[in-house]
Amino acid sequence: MALADREIVDRIRLIRSESVGPVTYRELLQRYGGATEALASIADLSRRGGRTRPLRIGSVDDAARELDTAARAGARVIVHGTPDYPSLLHEIADAPPILFAVGHVGLLNGESVALVGARNASAVGMRFARDLAGDLGRQGIVIVSGLARGIDTAAHRGALASGTIAVLAGGLDNVYPAENEPLFRDICAQGCAISEMPFGTVPQARHFPRRNRIVSGLAKAVVVIEGAARSGSLITARLAAEQGRDVLAVPGSPLDPRARGPNTLIKQGAALCEGVEDVLAALSMPRRQDLHSRTVEEAAPLPIAADIDAIRSAIVANLSFAPIDIDDLARSCDAPSPLVATTLLELELAGRIERLPGHRVQLAA
Repeated sequence: MALADREIVDRIRLIRSESVGPVTYRELLQRYGGATEALASIADLSRRGGRTRPLRIGSVDDAARELDTAARAGARVIVHGTPDYPSLLHEIADAPPILFAVGHVGLLNGESVALVGARNASAVGMRFARDLAGDLGRQGIVIVSGLARGIDTAAHRGALASGTIAVLAGGLDNVYPAENEPLFRDICAQGCAISEMPFGTVPQARHFPRRNRIVSGLAKAVVVIEGAARSGSLITARLAAEQGRDVLAVPGSPLDPRARGPNTLIKQGAALCEGVEDVLAALSMPRRQDLHSRTVEEAAPLPIAADIDAIRSAIVANLSFAPIDIDDLARSCDAPSPLVATTLLELELAGRIERLPGHRVQLAA
């Protein structure tokens, strides 16, 4: 349905009013039929509930300013209940009333899968995420993630050519982490970036779980690739289960703390994921001929370390208890081979790594 400008302004005012969250917003619209009518009633409702001080109601000027700022930034304002609003997201009880979007908004109603995981991901985990995103993209599936470091970044890069959606915790003008600003620009050009937060909002800790419910809400299935036992990835998995989405997890070594999250999910009944076939099976989709040629560039490497200490930190961060080829490790760290060899020698002498046949290394047990 098309909404009049007044109704759009009043819907923004309603969700910006004190004590009104997404669930209350939805109940008020169902009860009163529109935001204008709800705004006229919420002060009285709060008094009847025992409130003694005035309820702060969103102002017309502030709502108009939000719309103007979004328009000047080239963003679309997508209102809950309108045709552009993502159909899957519409199903969840706490769906965001307002979305700000930049890029190809048609992706929001595509066949979507969310890939999430550790920020301090291993090189093996990031490679798996990038490759899985590319494989799913060639099957016509849109990849959703949260633009965080590690697995999120790898997933977005793997799906740039086929279609990816980045969900931000803050406003669309506050990219976090800042190092992903170039990736964000690429996603705006080739995919879609969205947020429920108005422009100017700096992301805070409480915003990330809210972002996670959108990541899972946009997707038919969520795949967890690395994550600690208590992490944002597991929050996303729990939200996905509550929303009726399929949850898959990539198993890992029990010696790697980053595998505890996915391994726990598998114990709890999540489907095991070893590749694109497992995701397609969860979605009850047959594999079809790849829809996209493999034109995705390899994930952007980490910055070249300026000294051996930085090289060591980068290498350790990319090592796990899963074996990795030394050449792949060097490429992941964008580090000169001699420096990698020196650092590995030091780590080996310190008893921190093990060398394996086939020019491979892994963390020592």
